[in-house]
Amino acid sequence: MTHLYVVFYYDVYLRYIFNKRNMVTAKTVLFDESIQEKARLFKALAHPARLQILQFLAATKTCISGDISDELPLSRTTVNQHLSELKEAGLIKGHVEGVKMKYCLDGEKMKEMKDLLSSFLEEIQLTDDFKCQ
Repeated sequence: MTHLYVVFYYDVYLRYIFNKRNMVTAKTVLFDESIQEKARLFKALAHPARLQILQFLAATKTCISGDISDELPLSRTTVNQHLSELKEAGLIKGHVEGVKMKYCLDGEKMKEMKDLLSSFLEEIQLTDDFKCQ
């Protein structure tokens, strides 16, 4: 019985060592930095809740403190996760004011996003005679 435990743990140990030496890197590092940055920013826009949060913050034209989840059909926890994604992407700023968080759009980053998206779409613009066959 002891022999089986030794064989089992040795097998687990060997798989651990092999996997540690041959760890796979993220596939995103295979692309240049500008494409990676575009992908990070575009990913932040890839959910309807995040788009609505950005629209809401833009419509208020000021920083907002309080519960943004009242404006969305989602729980407070889910909205906070989306706010974190937007903050991590740099599209919004958040700072503590008293016991509440105050959120607002980062105007410079939003302009950068607009320019990136426009230039990206211009790069892949299709001609009128394009046909997929």
